[in-house]
Amino acid sequence: QVQVVESGGGLVQAGGSLRLSCAASGSIFSINAMGWYRQAPGRQREVVAVITSGSTTDYADSVKGRFTISRDNAKNTVYLQMNSLKPEDTAVYYCNAKVSTYYGGLGTYWGQGTQVTVSS
Repeated sequence: QVQVVESGGGLVQAGGSLRLSCAASGSIFSINAMGWYRQAPGRQREVVAVITSGSTTDYADSVKGRFTISRDNAKNTVYLQMNSLKPEDTAVYYCNAKVSTYYGGLGTYWGQGTQVTVSS
C-alpha cells in the first residue's frame, strides 16, 4: 500500500508565496515521477508541474516563471514553491506519484488535496 500526503496550503494575498510539500510512503521500490495538479471549482483537474526521477521538469504555461517544482528522492518528497500568486491560482492542489512497489506493481497514487486560496 502507498500513501501520498500533501501539506502547506492556505490563504495568501495576491503577489504572495506558498510552499507545498508532498510525501509518499509505504511499499515503495522507486518513484518514477511526481507531479502537482489542481482543480478549481467547476473546472477539470489540470496539471501544474511534473518532475521525473532524473529531475527533468515540465510546467503548465500559466505557472512558468512563477512556480518551481523540486524533489528529495531520499525522502520520497516533492515540493512546489509558488511565487507571485494570482487569484486564478486558487484551487485544490493534488499531489501525484507514479510508483513501482516492492510487489512488482506499477501504480499512480493521489493525495487528498490541499486548498490554496489567493485573495485579490
